[in-house]
Parts: sequence; structure tokens; C-alpha cells
Amino acid sequence: MNDWQKLLKKVRKPGRYLGNEYNAIHKDWEDHHVRMVFVYPDLYEVGMSHLGLAILYGAVNEQPGMLMERSFAPGEDLEALLRENHIPLFSLESHRPLTDFDVLGITLQYEMSYTTVLNILDLAGIPLLAYQRRAGHPLVVGGGPAVANPEPLAPFFDCFLLGDGEEALPELLNLLASLKEQGTACERQEVLREIAALPGFYVPSLYRVNYQQDGTIAAVEPVVPGLPQRVKKRVVPDLNRAYFPTRPIVPYLEVIHDRIMLEVMRGCSHGCRFCQAGAIYRPVRERKRELLLRQAEELVRHTGHEEISLTSLSTADYSQVEELARTLADIYAGQGISISLPSLRVDAFSVRLAEAVQRVRKSTLTFAPEAGSQRLRNVINKGVNEEDIMTATGEAFRAGWQAIKLYFMLGLPTETEADLLGIVDLARDILRQGRELSDKKPTVTVSVSSFVPKAQTAFQWEPQDRLEVIKEKQQLIRSQLKGPGLRYNWHQPEVSFIEAVLSRGDRRLAPAIMAAWRRGARLEGWSENFHYGYWLEAFRETGIDPEFYAYRQRRDDEIFPWDHLDFGISKNFLQKERQRAFAGQLTEDCRRGRCSGCGVCPGLDVSLCLAEGGRD
Repeated sequence: MNDWQKLLKKVRKPGRYLGNEYNAIHKDWEDHHVRMVFVYPDLYEVGMSHLGLAILYGAVNEQPGMLMERSFAPGEDLEALLRENHIPLFSLESHRPLTDFDVLGITLQYEMSYTTVLNILDLAGIPLLAYQRRAGHPLVVGGGPAVANPEPLAPFFDCFLLGDGEEALPELLNLLASLKEQGTACERQEVLREIAALPGFYVPSLYRVNYQQDGTIAAVEPVVPGLPQRVKKRVVPDLNRAYFPTRPIVPYLEVIHDRIMLEVMRGCSHGCRFCQAGAIYRPVRERKRELLLRQAEELVRHTGHEEISLTSLSTADYSQVEELARTLADIYAGQGISISLPSLRVDAFSVRLAEAVQRVRKSTLTFAPEAGSQRLRNVINKGVNEEDIMTATGEAFRAGWQAIKLYFMLGLPTETEADLLGIVDLARDILRQGRELSDKKPTVTVSVSSFVPKAQTAFQWEPQDRLEVIKEKQQLIRSQLKGPGLRYNWHQPEVSFIEAVLSRGDRRLAPAIMAAWRRGARLEGWSENFHYGYWLEAFRETGIDPEFYAYRQRRDDEIFPWDHLDFGISKNFLQKERQRAFAGQLTEDCRRGRCSGCGVCPGLDVSLCLAEGGRD
């Protein structure tokens, strides 16, 4: 019995670490020239719900000469056993130490995963700081939405991939295989210079950051001739030609999203001014309906799942969503397979569509008005009005839903007390409507998160509300939102504060991240694992003022830590959107109106790619 097998007899959920799930890919180690492990810095149940993992795992493993395995953050029980027995963190498929691989690819979905990244490197026996790694250490590569500003993690990573990975990662692995054959793989700096020449790859050690006396950025410049001043993200221009996994791994355990995920499109053109995903995943690219039907058939046949989720940032905007969803429902209803739409627009069409395809009624329907007044919805470019909201929720109650969940954001720029009380009024109006339209007892749940200014958005210049102000606003809503049928959920404001510090931070934050980790910070996406005191102590120890990053209003002409990273959307456009926000002006969705001039299509040499026909 191997060491790892002995350990699994002592952990609470050994199924997290077995690696022999249905459809898992096991390749012969010696037959492959370059080997990569995809690391998700959270528990197995979270990571195995991530569509990006499934896409990249399949895309790399279908390439000859390449191998990709998986690893996840261990639970507390396994971590303790690994440290106690001096066993390094391992991959799932071959259970080899992570140091055996050529590339360690870590997805960065959320700023609060940063301490877990350090914990994984430490458990693997890999030096935390990139400059300390030598020949034989894996290349540590980051990707995912948080690389919109990866600078707080720059000292820990060898490189970052900006944008889509299914074409770019095989290119990286081909380069490494070629360098191995040439015998230059041992020269780490030469390898990094070669990687920096690949489109979409950013090597932070090859860029120097200069600071002003006031602590702001003076310049970010390449230190090697020939490198681009700005690194452009990678885009898969046509998803119809892109790889998509139709034999995804079927976990033994119940995971967060235990279902088929069918990606109908990528990108969103609504232009919500707070939304980072909507900015960095442009342009909109749709898959053709006929292709999606074929993929769904293969996914059902190869997984046995009983739910097909039509996945994207805004599925109801897919141009053929009604035809696709109804066809899938007709095909699979008799097999006991349901169709779900994870994201609904606030309109009656979305409700009618959900009612038509969800033959087995769901208990709750969720909408995201985001703000409690029309004025503030115009500020954030949320193109819905109260009539839309009341019509959509009324349609839901008529169709048989008993519970409505509403998502709002607290602390948005220009927010007033009237905007907050508007959340309460709207919830009460919807509940009153539900009682009029339903024979049963309807419920309305208000879920409020705190606004976190993000890089690459129109609000990247804005300060976050101070902690005490957020708590006062939460208390105001809580005090008013009472009575039968009304429920209120809120987000821990201290988490939002740390997220705000990291989301617009620079390389000087790296010591604080390390200090928080050394105190025990890890798996902080789980509320029970978040310890605010660790971070306060870390900031004090490293002499960092977190308010400089979270609460400071940025100058109009300020150079940001991420300005040398080009996600297509221009800073000039974001500045104009900011001005339009404060004027309360809406910007049209470019799918349905004229081009808004965001810069993505000409800047990245791509264009909108829509399925033919359908609702527009």
C-alpha cells in the first residue's frame, strides 16, 4: 500500500483524492514529453464544478505527447496528515508529487483564494517566490478571471495566461517540449523569455514597476528588449471550432454543481459598469444550436447526469435560447432529465422560458436587480426598470413559483439612503404581488453583497465604502426588511474589504499575503475559515496600509498596476462609461444596437459571433 493510500484511510472524504472517477484520463507517464497538473485552489467539491477545468483537462489530454492531471486544495484533515508524515501534495490521476510535473497551472477565480495558492505551493515543496525556483522546479502558471489584475501574486508566479486557454495552453506545452528536446529547459530564465514571446502570456519578472513618491505607479516597463509594452489576452474567436469536453469526469462525491454544463456562449455585452467578467470576457461568441444539441446528446450518454445546465454569463441572451431550451426539454423530459437556466434576465420572457423547460418545478427563481432605485440602476447600466421587475416576478408567481430571490449590491457609487430603502420597498411590493397571485404563502429573499471595485471596469477609479458605513447600511436594510415572507441574507463586510484590497493591489501586497498565510489563512472562500485578524496582523507586520488600496479615490490620470495588461476594452472607453454613470446615462447593448466603441473587436482582431437567427 502506498503512502497516500494509507493516509486516505484516515480522512473524512477519501473520494476527494482517489482520482479514478468515471471518465478520468490516465496516460502513461513515460510516453509523454511534457506533463502538466491543473490545480484548483479550493476543495474538490468546488473545483470539480468548474467548467474551465473540464475544458482544459480535455483539450490538453487530447494532444499527442501531452499529459494533464488534477490536484485540489486538501481538506484540513489531509493537510495535517501530509505535514505530519512529510508527504508532498500529489496529483489525483497518478498520485505523483506535484514537483514531478513540468507545469503547475493554477486557476485564480477569486481573490480570497490567494492564501490557499501559497498553501498548495508549500505542501508541494515548491519555493513560494518565483526567483527562488531552480531547474527542476515546475513552472507555476496562473490563469482565470483574477488575472485581470494578478500583480499582488506576481512574485509567486512564473507567468500568467490572459484570456482563453484551450488553444494557448497546448502552445505553451509545445514550446516546453521543444525546449526540452533542445536541452535548454534547464535554463529557467531563457524559458521564461521564450514564454513571454507567446501571445497572451505575461511573465511578471520581465516587467519592472516604478513608483511615485505618493505610492502610486509611475510606470510598468519590460526589462528585456522586444517584449510588448502591453500583453494582449488570448481569445478563441469561434467557439464552434473550439474544443469542448463531451466526456467530462463524473465525481464520486456530490459536488457544488452536480450536472451537465453545456456552454452556449462566452462573453456578455450588457455592460454593467461594476462587472469585471462582462468586461474581460468580451466579445460575445455563441455556439450554433445544432452543435449544442449534438454535444448535449454525447454528454448525456457519457455521464448519466439528470440535469443539463445551459451555461454562460447571461444564458437568456443567447440568440436561440428559446428554440434550444424547448428542443432539449422535448428530447429529454421523457428520460427524467431536466433543463436549467442558471442566469435569468429580469423580464417576462425569461420566466416563460424557465416555466416551459423546467418540467420539474424548482422551488426558487432568482433575479438580480442589483440596485433599489431606477436612478442607481441607470448609474450601473442595469437596463431594467421596476415595471420589468414586477412583470417578471408576477409572471413567476402565476406560473407556480412560490419563492423569489433577489440579488442586490450595497455600496455602489452615488448610493443614497433612498436607494437602500428602495430595496426594501421593492421586496415588499413583490411579496404583496405574490400574495395576490398565489394561493400559497410566497417568500421573497433579499441577498445583499458589498460592492468591490474591480480592475478593468468603469468603477476601477472608485473607493469602496468604509467598513463602518457598510455595516450601517446593512443594519438599515435589516431593520426595515421584517415581517412574514421576507428574508434577508448579507455578505461578511470584512471579506469584501480584503477582496477590495487585493483586487486593485500591486506587487507590494505579496508580503502581506504571505504573512496572512503563515498565520493560518487558507480556504477563505468558506466563511468559517476566514479570520479577519490574520489579515490585520499581516498588514501591521508588513507596514502596508490596506486603506490605500480599498478606500482611496483614484486620480483620473492614474496609472494602474494592471494597465500593461490588455483585455481589449480600452481605458478611454471605461473613463467615458464612468462619466456616463455619474450622468445617469445608459449605454446600449452592442448586440442589439450600435457599437459602443469599447475597443475589444478592433483591438483583439475579433468580432461578435452569434448563432444564426433566433430572438434578438
